[in-house]
Amino acid sequence: MTTAQPFDAGRRSLRDHAYETLRRRIIEVELQPGERLVERDLATELAVSRIPLREALRLLAAEGLVLLVPHRGALVAPFTPTDVRDLFDVRESLESLAARLAAERADEEGMARLAARLDVARSALREQDRSAIASANAAFHTDIADLANNALLSAVMRPLEARMHWLFRLTAERDPAQQCAEHQQLYEAVAARDGDLAARLAHEHVADGRATSLALASRWSHPDIDPQAVAARRRRG
Repeated sequence: MTTAQPFDAGRRSLRDHAYETLRRRIIEVELQPGERLVERDLATELAVSRIPLREALRLLAAEGLVLLVPHRGALVAPFTPTDVRDLFDVRESLESLAARLAAERADEEGMARLAARLDVARSALREQDRSAIASANAAFHTDIADLANNALLSAVMRPLEARMHWLFRLTAERDPAQQCAEHQQLYEAVAARDGDLAARLAHEHVADGRATSLALASRWSHPDIDPQAVAARRRRG
């Protein structure tokens, strides 16, 4: 038993290295939706063996970032328009609930963190750094969920975080000034402890991005891959 532990720990470390690296590259769109992930090449690039790499790919598949297609191997998930629609359906409900609870439960320390997040977004907006804007905007939504102080809600929303961050990167050309203004309004509603207003603003904010995001999704859609993606998800479910 004692001799197996270092091996297991080392494999987990290599798996985590591969997972974190690939996760970041997918979310930051260094790897494009639909791009094939060749195990041999990735194993060499990341300096890991096939076993921890495959474990990392399975973790990414569980987050919806990678698609494991029989006879084709691993692909960056194509993030189809249907995927985007489904994500918005869920976000509209969960994020409005998170905003309502945040208005009721957020403490001063949490509100200070949320205000600091807005400052980062405004700074990125002034510098026209779209990557930083996308990161700050996605993190703002995560912060709201944290301020809700509901462990079950956090557990439900956590698997969505990667896809939310990814979506913000893929739709970075959406009007960043409008998004920043809407976040400011939501912050003020939470700070005022107005749960009804916070829930309504959160719902409207998410819903406002639906049409634009769906239109943008059609640009990165892969007609040759998407039907397989749907079939693979059905088999996995």
